[in-house]
Amino acid sequence: MQRLIQVHLTVHGEIHGSGMRSLLQREATRVGAVGWARNIEGGGLEAVIQAGESTVASLVRWCERGPLSASVASVEVTDQAREAFFGFDVRH
Repeated sequence: MQRLIQVHLTVHGEIHGSGMRSLLQREATRVGAVGWARNIEGGGLEAVIQAGESTVASLVRWCERGPLSASVASVEVTDQAREAFFGFDVRH
């Protein structure tokens, strides 16, 4: 069984209007991750993802690519203490 971890992501680049928040929510839900995502000023995205180590790594790689309509410049990843989540939310 994989160790459950939680990370905080900051995605830098031109991603507003690409639907990345909703697409990340869909992908995270599909693979069984929980947490949240929201747009941040300047064109980036902030997210918290909690899942098994390999699932989190897969979602981080997904964020590094982003959807076709996004231009991801970089992704910062920081480990966090786990919180209680009951799904993956899009925050405004």
